[in-house]
Amino acid sequence: MKIHDLITETEPLAELCERLAKSDFVCVDTEFMRENTYWPELCLVQIGNTEEAAAIDPLADGIDLAPLWDLMCDNDEVLKVFHAGGQDVEIVYNFTQRTPQPIFDTQIAMMAISQSEQIGYANLVESWLGLTIDKGARFTDWSRRPLTDRQIEYAIGDVTHLAQIFPRILKKLIKTGRGAWLDAEMEKLADPENYANDAGKAWQRIRSPGRNPAVLGRLKALAAWRESEAQHKNIPRGRIMRDETLADIASHPPKKQADLTKVRGLSNAWKDNDIGKRLMKVLEKAEPLPKDEMPDKPKRGAPLGKEGALVADLLKLLLKIRAREIDVAARLLTKADEMEALAAGVRDLKILEGWRYDVFGKDALELVEGRLAFAVKDGRLLMTHVDEVHAGMVEAQAAE
Repeated sequence: MKIHDLITETEPLAELCERLAKSDFVCVDTEFMRENTYWPELCLVQIGNTEEAAAIDPLADGIDLAPLWDLMCDNDEVLKVFHAGGQDVEIVYNFTQRTPQPIFDTQIAMMAISQSEQIGYANLVESWLGLTIDKGARFTDWSRRPLTDRQIEYAIGDVTHLAQIFPRILKKLIKTGRGAWLDAEMEKLADPENYANDAGKAWQRIRSPGRNPAVLGRLKALAAWRESEAQHKNIPRGRIMRDETLADIASHPPKKQADLTKVRGLSNAWKDNDIGKRLMKVLEKAEPLPKDEMPDKPKRGAPLGKEGALVADLLKLLLKIRAREIDVAARLLTKADEMEALAAGVRDLKILEGWRYDVFGKDALELVEGRLAFAVKDGRLLMTHVDEVHAGMVEAQAAE
């Protein structure tokens, strides 16, 4: 594989992208800094296929990244392969208001062919290639220039190794017939709605303090205001105010600015500074949340109680058994809250739809409804249908 020198000019970038546009797939990774800013600062882009790879310096003077974004977002013929690519996709969206299409994430794919929940890149490489990655440059300051040869070599390795691993993962997916399991997960990863910075929806990321329209209206107004403040200052939203503090103010709004000193998480300076004044104005203008914006009530059946909790525990045990049997990550099949809902009598669940129903939901439902039981055979915990157990007992009695 040919490894190019660090690309710092538009012309070699355009030439690289023109060649990569003829590939079936390209592997992509980014290095960025976001600890002290609202917007992640893109510091390096690595891209390659099985024949060539390069690192691109987006901080280089005069470089135009348009050829890269065109390849990523406009070329539907080339599959874009990431590993744990959520933050990488977010960065592409921040630059282009689009997301890479089509897309494939090897971390998600590993859940369908192994019991790995969130396998890290180093473990992925060691598992498939038997190589140990030098992690020395992992926590480097990627915004500092010049970059060292060691930094660039480490960064490019993120795509050169992936270019070898991806075809093997794809081959195993095809062999197991589980590619369709991942369609919805990949679509979710590439959905622009996940990355749109709509300040009016920022409150939905915060744990809602109940369903009081007045409280939720204040929460919405405060969350939008915090986004605006953080964006204007280009600092993390948590530096303005933590989620817990924001929710507390929404639930128990201070009557005057001086009362902000009583709010846990705010300094005394808020009682008379400008940002405190702006916060109070937001509270004064906040309107109750309209009925059509109220969050959906959580799906709940009957209260679980002690017996229901035991049923939920049995479902979790069933999940472990099935995940082991078919060698798949349990998290890809379902989550704890969904199993608790099933135990409580809820039936409008993803676990009872499509492939999830076929590989796990059907048995889970039969367990809840008393048609499935656990058995131990040769020291292994297995599932068995109640009617089969009954038939076996009848045969045994007849034999006597």
